[in-house]
Amino acid sequence: MTSEGGTKSKMPKVSKVKNKTPAEIQITAEQLIREAKERDLEIVAPPPKQKISDPDELAEYKLRKRKAFEDAIRRNRSLVSNWITYAQWEESQHEIQRARSVFERALDVDHRTITIWLKYAEMEMKNKQINFARNIWDRAVTILPRANQFWYKYTYMEEMLANIAGARQVFERWMEWQPEEQPWLTYIKFELRYKELDRARSIYERFVLVHPEVKNWTKYAKFEQQHSYISSARRIYERAVEFFGEDNMDERLFLGFAKFEENQKEHERARAIYKYALEHIEKEKAQELFKSYTIHEKKFGDREAIEDVIVSKRRYQYEEEVKSNPHNYDAWFDYLRLFENDGNIDGTREVYERAIANIPPSPVGFSLFPAI
Repeated sequence: MTSEGGTKSKMPKVSKVKNKTPAEIQITAEQLIREAKERDLEIVAPPPKQKISDPDELAEYKLRKRKAFEDAIRRNRSLVSNWITYAQWEESQHEIQRARSVFERALDVDHRTITIWLKYAEMEMKNKQINFARNIWDRAVTILPRANQFWYKYTYMEEMLANIAGARQVFERWMEWQPEEQPWLTYIKFELRYKELDRARSIYERFVLVHPEVKNWTKYAKFEQQHSYISSARRIYERAVEFFGEDNMDERLFLGFAKFEENQKEHERARAIYKYALEHIEKEKAQELFKSYTIHEKKFGDREAIEDVIVSKRRYQYEEEVKSNPHNYDAWFDYLRLFENDGNIDGTREVYERAIANIPPSPVGFSLFPAI
């Protein structure tokens, strides 16, 4: 190319892109804007504070705010915070009817969100609209009966209003769903606050059948014991032993039962419970029971009883040894000597039968022919 002065000028070289494959990390414009906002790269001044002194100006402000809330909801109807912020703003403007309308629209969009129900009911209670709040709690527990928060708040509201019969009715509706253990215990505590022992006892009767676990039977018995119904507590322990039977015996139940009798100075009963449990529960599952039995006999037993406990312990040790190594004949002889010294003929005979049933292994290379 020739310029006006006659000199030749060279065209700049265009650099060629050698690698045209897309980059591993792709950055979009949306990401750039989000990062700029997060890092506050673009500082936006806060809007100026407005002082509204004219009714028309107030109406215009409300219209503008409502339009902004409606636009936010239109962009994302499933975002719960948009609905709650909108309703709370209406409440702050003393527009309770409009706030209710917003909450109802939110429930139409998503009726399974617990937060919406809670905020809705709390708004009604805050404004002392008790019947409206009751209506919301009723709807909430009907639609979501497994959400314990609703039941707790509903019963608490009724109790704070001194509507004890109403709170009890709500508790009964709740128990029909057979909830977890804690709601039952909350109901029992509610009745005890008003000295309704018979009602609390009736709840315990249903509770131990819905949640038939040893700890719950023990709680029931302790409840009776705390209120000085000793015979009732004993009957509950006896019913629990019968309920679980011999197939599902648990040492915790017998520990509680024996300690209950020990506290009542019924040492013979406690001893009988310990012996019965130790005879029927597997030894490896009754370590704590055996330890408690030993302590009990040392404190309240005579010499013979203490010796009996020691013999039982040694018997258990020998039993474990011969089980782990049936050819340990020293352990068998010690075991037999223990029965013989105790004068237990039937037990001695049985151990002899078990011992001789264990044929010793033949040594390798042992000659079966008589010596010539």
